[in-house]
Amino acid sequence: MTDIAIHVKDLRKSFKATEVLKGVDFEVRRGEIFALLGSNGAGKTTTINILSTLLKPDDGSASVCGFDVGRQSEKVRESISLTGQFAAVDGILTGRENLVLIAKLRGVADAHKTADALLSRFGLSDAAKRRADTYSGGMARRLDIAMSLVGTPAVIFLDEPTTGLDPEGRLEVWKTAKDLADRGTTILLTTQNLEEAEQLADRIAILHGGKIIASGTLDELKKLFPPAKVEYIEKQPSLEEIFLAIVGQKEASK
Repeated sequence: MTDIAIHVKDLRKSFKATEVLKGVDFEVRRGEIFALLGSNGAGKTTTINILSTLLKPDDGSASVCGFDVGRQSEKVRESISLTGQFAAVDGILTGRENLVLIAKLRGVADAHKTADALLSRFGLSDAAKRRADTYSGGMARRLDIAMSLVGTPAVIFLDEPTTGLDPEGRLEVWKTAKDLADRGTTILLTTQNLEEAEQLADRIAILHGGKIIASGTLDELKKLFPPAKVEYIEKQPSLEEIFLAIVGQKEASK
């Protein structure tokens, strides 16, 4: 079995006269958290939508779990789950009812047992009988991610998962993502929150101008940053400083 969960080669996509993706290339290994960084309009969500079969590319190729997103879209959808920028839970239903509904829609044999197991795993058992619209932002996000795990997908796409959350809610989501990766789930994370990528990602790619302009581990990206200036102490660059330096160098070279 190949170690590559997601393979993207020369991916291109335009909307009318605007070319959003201009030849995107990257790979994500099984069981890792891969962060795709970029500013607004960089093409992060477009990339996610193509990989999750919601959008067709104009050119290039992409596969998830060995299945081509164009020719084998049904197989891809069986292997993945997508959590968008805002929690997609039904506020009128309780937490448990949300999970049972998704389990039944996905044809899980014992929907109620599955729901109870996920509620326990995500620390939501005490709130299981409460309507989801009474949940805090972090709780709703955890429920959203729990719903995405029904059917045990091999790959989860988290598209800016902490948008609008307070610091406590953000930490809850980070812990959940780390726990998922520890259990072998592959996660492709898109974010503008550089601290988030720094905390979670095994590897990071920077999407800018429609292309991946840098990728690697945090330590590898640090090597692209000018050497630390030594005065009284040596200050290591943050991911934010690395990101801005790489993007600035790319713009200056145009």
